[in-house]
Amino acid sequence: MTHDEPTYGYLGPAGTFTQAALRGWLEQQRRDTAGAVRPASDEGADATTPAAGASTPGEASSHQTPSSSGAPTATDDLVAAALERSVPFATVPAALDAVRSGGVDGVMVPIENSVEGGVSSTLDALNAGAGAPTDSQLLLVGEVLVPITFVLAARPGTRAEQITGVGSHSHAWPQVRGWMASNLPQATYVPTLSTAAAAQSLADDAAENFQAAVCAPMAADVFGLETLATHIGDNAGAVTRFVLVTKARDAAGRPRTPAPTGHDKTTLVLYQHADRAGGLLELLEQFATRGISMSRLESRPTGEAMGSYCFSLDIEGHIASERVGEALMGLKRVAADVRYLGSYARADKRPVDVTPETSDEAFADARAWLHALR
Repeated sequence: MTHDEPTYGYLGPAGTFTQAALRGWLEQQRRDTAGAVRPASDEGADATTPAAGASTPGEASSHQTPSSSGAPTATDDLVAAALERSVPFATVPAALDAVRSGGVDGVMVPIENSVEGGVSSTLDALNAGAGAPTDSQLLLVGEVLVPITFVLAARPGTRAEQITGVGSHSHAWPQVRGWMASNLPQATYVPTLSTAAAAQSLADDAAENFQAAVCAPMAADVFGLETLATHIGDNAGAVTRFVLVTKARDAAGRPRTPAPTGHDKTTLVLYQHADRAGGLLELLEQFATRGISMSRLESRPTGEAMGSYCFSLDIEGHIASERVGEALMGLKRVAADVRYLGSYARADKRPVDVTPETSDEAFADARAWLHALR
């Protein structure tokens, strides 16, 4: 890998929503940096100190604004080149392992869906990696929101009455179950590694037990399939959140956490002490007393024993802020384990809600007051 030509990964094959998310992130970075993606590579500037006019890797956006002229631009060429270098991976663990080994500079993976909730394979793989040795730890540095639109695609000439099985990803199928029940009640669900993998299997005449695929419109186009139905999702407003994952530190050992933007979130995994009454409440109080809101909270089994769970959550704010730092110190005191996965800019750019009593200045004043008393 070189600083000038970073390589990114995504969940493949071509035509996945993950590839679309990577494209959106690259486009936003190109616009923000006037033609220079700031990769999380082992060389070059510290990611926490962006050059003038440049965004950090965390400043992703869900808004992709194409050139108003519709004509190709230099930015289009740069993004196309970056996508050409990108590497597809079959699974989330394989993608994350490639980051650890240096095979790619970063990977885009799905983490949350507005209909199905957290993506368990990503949450569990990130959590496992957070407990690894420092030199192999990973970090979330940006996010992208992608509206999810599904189509029913098949090989050209396929008729609806010929479809007895439909291939798709396990997160996609529940989002079209209602449409399927109404329009293809005879079809059974056949799980595939991704929505695009189902489309590719049809194109390669390698599909087993299914004659159609639920996939993104892009996948149908990429693999030359015929679109039999569009907008088949049961929830027209479905959105999936994707995160860009890099190594946690550069070659010099410096953290790659992007600089705060004022519209940031922080992702954590918390472990409570076993058989401790009120353990979860004790953890959540660390946020409540400092005016920190949560945007996501879900439990995940630790795999150690039945009933043993950890908590994956997103909170408002950046680790560089006083109140988030204070909350993390509080968690370190009362939790069995605290795993920091990253602070990065929100894709929707919604500002963090900070009251006067929870501002950095308020914490600094309180610290100065205590210092004077001592």
